[in-house]
Formats: sequence, structure tokens, C-alpha cells
Amino acid sequence: MTKDLLSLQRDETTLCEVYRRLAALEKDPARRQTLLRIMHDERRHCEVLKNNTGHDVAPDPKRVFWYVRMARMLGTAFVVRQIESCEKVTEKSYSLYPEREEFMRIASEEHRHGEVLMTLAGEIKLHYISSVVLGLNDALVEFTGALAGFTLALNDPRLVALTGGITGIAAALSMAASEYLATKSEKGPEKHPLRAAVCTGITYLMTVAILIIPYLLFSNALAALGVMLLAALTVIALFNYYYSVVRCESFRQHFVEMALLSFGIAGISFLIGYILKLFTGGMT
Repeated sequence: MTKDLLSLQRDETTLCEVYRRLAALEKDPARRQTLLRIMHDERRHCEVLKNNTGHDVAPDPKRVFWYVRMARMLGTAFVVRQIESCEKVTEKSYSLYPEREEFMRIASEEHRHGEVLMTLAGEIKLHYISSVVLGLNDALVEFTGALAGFTLALNDPRLVALTGGITGIAAALSMAASEYLATKSEKGPEKHPLRAAVCTGITYLMTVAILIIPYLLFSNALAALGVMLLAALTVIALFNYYYSVVRCESFRQHFVEMALLSFGIAGISFLIGYILKLFTGGMT
């Protein structure tokens, strides 16, 4: 029992420090106060556990670093959703001791924390995620298809990379300009047109770079195509995992939908490249 309580105490101490760091990063005063209230509850839980174990337990520095880094990179909503699941596990851990009144009281507070975090994550508006989705989706759907067509038509990895790079940069600039004009025409207070355009353009360029790299590493065009498609599938999986966490939506549905679109367009473009190659070959 003492070993289990020490493990639980370490989890509570770690989450207490994470809440403190997240509160320091949060700009909204109401959300900051919510995180600080939960932090104080967790600190009180640590004291109860300390009275039972007789030990001071330090936070797990790796977990604290991971959560804070993810909050900086992916936003508070993503981390809050992750911590929400941790609170549910902690609640179950306390529920294993129904004979201990103080533990059952803490379990009830942990349940309330989970509900508060769910509400908090829902309140954090991701104003620019639509711009990121636009850049990512267009790059994956259009660019995988373009590279597949270039692969068969040109059959030279370096030439495919060069052609794809020029096409990708031009498309990224075009998408950024379109997003700027579209956001500006909406005249909404949530999104700044220039920031939305930058989000779309940078997301598109980053996706293009990831998809082009295989053509710079492999001398065989078909091998580069296979690795490129695998890279596209990985990007789709990572993005949809993030999206499903922050939106509490089905990962499988969004992943399958985007994967089918990207690979379907790639297959059609590959076929078009094959037909054009036969046609132009027959003309020469």
C-alpha cells in the first residue's frame, strides 16, 4: 500500500507543478485562476499523502518538461486534454481505498477536476486551426498527387524534387494569399488575416518539405515515391491525433478520410502521369 501511495504522491506532485507552469503560461485571467485553484487542490492532496507515507516526493522532471514543452508547441488545449485523462486515472486510484474517508473525498475532487478541465479545454478557442487544416490538407491532397504524377512522368528524383519545390512554393504563396483575402472578407475579431495567411503558408511549406525530402535521399524514383507516401501517411496520423485530442472527435474517421483523399488523388495523378508519358513517348 505504501508503494502505491508513493507512486500516487509522485503523480500528484508532478501534476501540481504542471498546473503551476501552465497557469504561468496562460494569458486569460479566468483560466489562469482555474488552473491555480486546481494546483492548490493537488498540493493539499500531496499533504494528505505525505501524512500517510511519511515521505517528501519530488515531481517527475521529465513529465513536467514534456507537458510544458507540448503546451508551448501545441497549445494549452492539447495538454489540458492529456491531463484530463490523468485525472481520471488518479480518481480510480483513490477509489481503491473506499475505507479511507479522506481518499474518497480526494477521489470526488479529482472527478470534479476532470469536469473542470473538460470545460476549460472547450473554452480555449483554436482560432487558427482552420488555417492550419487548410494548408496541411491542401498540401497533402494536392502535393502527393503532383509528386506521384511527376515521379512517373519525369522518372528522375532530383528533377522531381526541383519541379515539386518550385510548384510547392508557388502553391504555398497562393494558398497564403487566398487565406488572407478570405479571412479579411469575413471581418471577424477572432482571426487576424495576416496571421491566418502565415499559418496556412508555413504549414503548406513544411508539408511540402517533408514530402520532397525522400526525392533528395533516394536515387530510385519509385523508392522515393514509396517513402514519400509513407511520410504523408505519418503526417496525416500525427495531425489527426492532435486534432482528435483537442476536439474530442474520432481519430479514425478523420484519419481515414484524409488518407483516402490524399492517396486517391495520388493514385489518379500517377495514372495520369503514366498516360501522359505513353502519349508523349509515342509522339517522339
